[in-house]
Amino acid sequence: MNLRTRLRTTPAVWTAPIWLGIIGFYYFYALHFEDSHQEVVNGPLWAPEQVEAALSYFYAFAYAITLGLAVWEGGRLKRDGVWQLAPGRSRYRVAAHTLAPVVAAGWLVLLLPVVMRLIETRLMPTPAALAPLFMAMGIVCAYAVIGCALGQFTPRMISAPLSAVAAFYVIVETVKYDAPTWPRHVSGQPDTSLGFGEEYGAATLLIPFLFIAAPAAAVGVWWILTTGQGRWAIRGGAAAAAAALMTTCANAAGGWAIADGPVTSHHAAARCTGSAPRVCMAETGGAVDELDQVRRQIVTSTAKLRAAGVDVRMPATVSDSLLNGRDRKASSNTTWWVPLSLHAGEAGGGMTSVRYAVLRNSVTFPCAFPSSFDSAPSADYVVNHDAAMLWAATVIDADRPYLAWRRGEYGGTFQNPRQVLNKVTQRADDASKLPAKQQTAWFHREQDKACRLVDQGTKS
Repeated sequence: MNLRTRLRTTPAVWTAPIWLGIIGFYYFYALHFEDSHQEVVNGPLWAPEQVEAALSYFYAFAYAITLGLAVWEGGRLKRDGVWQLAPGRSRYRVAAHTLAPVVAAGWLVLLLPVVMRLIETRLMPTPAALAPLFMAMGIVCAYAVIGCALGQFTPRMISAPLSAVAAFYVIVETVKYDAPTWPRHVSGQPDTSLGFGEEYGAATLLIPFLFIAAPAAAVGVWWILTTGQGRWAIRGGAAAAAAALMTTCANAAGGWAIADGPVTSHHAAARCTGSAPRVCMAETGGAVDELDQVRRQIVTSTAKLRAAGVDVRMPATVSDSLLNGRDRKASSNTTWWVPLSLHAGEAGGGMTSVRYAVLRNSVTFPCAFPSSFDSAPSADYVVNHDAAMLWAATVIDADRPYLAWRRGEYGGTFQNPRQVLNKVTQRADDASKLPAKQQTAWFHREQDKACRLVDQGTKS
């Protein structure tokens, strides 16, 4: 059969308007439902993350359309008696020629959104970014083999649409499995989302491929033309091997938590400047051009706080939290992890937010405070603590974001949030009118009083 005839008869072509239309809808509407085009291109941009986001809507659809079309083609081979018409031809070759357009359709469902996303974000693909695409393309081939075999034994008018719907439903529903967790990880639709600077581990992609490729390979073995006992021995051995491999994959994936398949972190490139502190920002975080200004703001803000009498220790490094990875290391005296790209980018608060981050990381108290108002035995310390922090925020012109944060915290906890906020702002305003030395003394008194009150609340 020549190419023109094959394209004219394959359902992959005459169903193309349907699945191409679905691709367009999901890409331009669903994929941009949460993040608009401008929000996406503003960054942060990480190729593996963008490819994963684009594919997340299309895994199940690609597998379902491939399975349904392959069932139809398998039924046509049976109806037309192709196996009997050419007994000398390899069944593998006949199946490959028949399934080539079906596999191409499944691949296009995966390739088109990835290509469009990379063009949209102007990112260059990397092997790690395309790894989930290659996994999915391999799984498409496996579903084509399974579908072709299924079409040999079932009426295609019923089994083709039914198998496509069933495959889509089963794959999509795997995300609801909490115990056991392995169905989520072997469905061919990665349950683990990628963050900036992350890449999928080999096991995350290899296990679902093997889980689906194993039965496909066993089905393929059934097409071997052997006779007598050898025929059934080969088929039985293939089925047993497939079952063993699928069990092994399920056991391995069962040890992964929900949405926590193996990933590797810290792959994103960084650009750094200066020393003491050395400030680093993600190369593709969307705001790396502001690196020098960001460092100036950090140095200037800490200098102002020191001049005002605040005990501030300059860290050796201030790093963009985009570079922190999934483990999220906490800031320390030597290293601050700050969302520099987020703050300095177009969607952030600019340099005011950078100064606010310096405030949150540099101003400390000689005691520990509860992590939230709800966990505190008493809230008596809040006015003194927050007044001291607001005064420090005013020193570096970061009072607006600090007040916005506290206003939200008060509203969600206290019955009189406005009165609490007024007390805090009044104390800070009164302190800012004092002479410089008295302001410093007032700040330390507020710190000591806040610590005394929180200690009393803990003991009571």
